[in-house]
Amino acid sequence: MRNLTLLTDLYELTMMQGYFKKNNNKKVIFDMFYRRNPFGGGYAICCGLEQAIDYVKNLHFEKEDIDYLRSTGKFDDDFLEYLKDFKFSGDIYAIPEGTVIFPREPVMKIVAPIDQAQLMEAALLNIVNHQCLIATKASRVVETAGGGVMEFGLRRAQGPDAGIYGARAAVIAGCVGTSNVLAAKMFDMVPLGTHAHSWIMSFENEYEAFKAYSEIYPDNCLLLVDTYDTLLSGVPNAIRVFNEMKEAGINPKLYGIRLDSGDLAYLSKKAREMLDAAGFKDAIISASSDLDEHLIASLISQGARIDSWGVGTNMITAKDNPAFGGVYKLAAIQNENGEMVPTIKISENVAKISDPGDKIIYRIYDESGKIFADLITLAHEKYDTSKPLELFDPNEPWKRTVLEPGHFTIKPLLVQVFKDGECVYASPGVDEICKLRERELDSIWEESKRLLNPHEVHVDISQELYDLKQELLKNHSKKEFLN
Repeated sequence: MRNLTLLTDLYELTMMQGYFKKNNNKKVIFDMFYRRNPFGGGYAICCGLEQAIDYVKNLHFEKEDIDYLRSTGKFDDDFLEYLKDFKFSGDIYAIPEGTVIFPREPVMKIVAPIDQAQLMEAALLNIVNHQCLIATKASRVVETAGGGVMEFGLRRAQGPDAGIYGARAAVIAGCVGTSNVLAAKMFDMVPLGTHAHSWIMSFENEYEAFKAYSEIYPDNCLLLVDTYDTLLSGVPNAIRVFNEMKEAGINPKLYGIRLDSGDLAYLSKKAREMLDAAGFKDAIISASSDLDEHLIASLISQGARIDSWGVGTNMITAKDNPAFGGVYKLAAIQNENGEMVPTIKISENVAKISDPGDKIIYRIYDESGKIFADLITLAHEKYDTSKPLELFDPNEPWKRTVLEPGHFTIKPLLVQVFKDGECVYASPGVDEICKLRERELDSIWEESKRLLNPHEVHVDISQELYDLKQELLKNHSKKEFLN
């Protein structure tokens, strides 16, 4: 477990010293959320909580950290002395990994002294933003392909951590495995891969390369057929080797070919014809070559005969939307009476006005078990499914819907992860998170999974929260006018 305490922006530390100097270390609530679904999509996948927990558990300043901070000349000795015994002592609530999430709802809620909550901002955003982004991208790829996607992005990831945790996020999102052996070992995932063009080129000819590979790996014989000429050389030589395996009584668990260049739609259809004609109808055809959800959708629409997909660069880097956009905003400050006083961030951009106060999230399901809407409420509000539930659009509050008893169910989304500084949550393994993600995706309508112009799942707020928000905006406007 790495100590990432200094994985923070400098201003978090300078503010910490300011709180210390002014004896202003009040308990606060910070919300982590995002404002817009990436990739123009209809949802995101929550990911990164396990690594966020590890970060918080190990939050402390080593002697070397304090010595470094002293060397910058920006921090006083009394503050540095205070940091020697620093640790997290607050509460954290979070949405479990694998859950489908939507804009504006808190993915994580931190309740702690302000210096602690402030310090963690940058690192928590770094961890959660990245993994939510890659999980969401991978989910789009997997949903489009209908499964059978392999994560092949290590060599194009932006550094080791992006390769490791990106692979984890991709598998959580539905990839069947990863080429990244370290990630597979760390998170008990399936390592996948066969050979490169260099294997073929290192032999006297393509046939000898294929034959040698089949002898070493007879149960997992996937041959890369596009080193020289796919249809005139690669596929015929693969068929020759498959025939020899058959004659020798070898029945591989998995065998077939991989295409890594050229017109994948045309080549896969021709290769399928050749394999079928030779009696190898169960041989799979795998494809790679700068794939993403849009290219996969196009290939499928062209009738491509591809069974599995190796996706690398475009998925591990989220090439078309390289940042998730999660933010971390102050929602409440404790006063002298121990009460949490709501705060609000105001902006001329309406989308950037935050929701104030101590909040929780409810997920509303219709009779079919599909998500009807998410509802952000103040923490003390309770809901009874035996009574009608009124929902409304917070941006257009005249648009209202009433759900009658017996026609909806309701579930809270946030779970407690830390209590008084101690972790009270057991992170499930990747397999369990994958099962949750499958159930979550089954709970949203297919129209919300469209690549283009997806249906928007509404994230509503309660009437009480709406009224509080309007009151704070009105009071702020009065203050500005008087000033």
